[in-house]
Amino acid sequence: MARFLSFWRTNPVAPWPIDPVEYLKLLEKMWAGVDSLLKKAEIKEVGYFPDGTSGYVISEGDSADVLRRISMFSRYIQFEVHEIIPYEKSKEIIRAVWKAQAEAAKK
Repeated sequence: MARFLSFWRTNPVAPWPIDPVEYLKLLEKMWAGVDSLLKKAEIKEVGYFPDGTSGYVISEGDSADVLRRISMFSRYIQFEVHEIIPYEKSKEIIRAVWKAQAEAAKK
């Protein structure tokens, strides 16, 4: 199962409510969506950065899972998604590439 680190930020051109009551209602709906994803363990961790308009999400699954999740929020939130390759796996891959290059250079 793949792991993903997604950075999010509020979409400045989204139709954000101006009325504080309506704004809070929208936030409550989005937070309920996040709470549901956390409860179902579809996302592992969510956090805000100190600017209050951006943060991160750590999740597991495949790319289709990530697309489904971020689509729930995409009108108001923009995402930058990165798949995480575990350290040991990345060492294995990079080592194999450099060994192959070293062998090719000998010929």
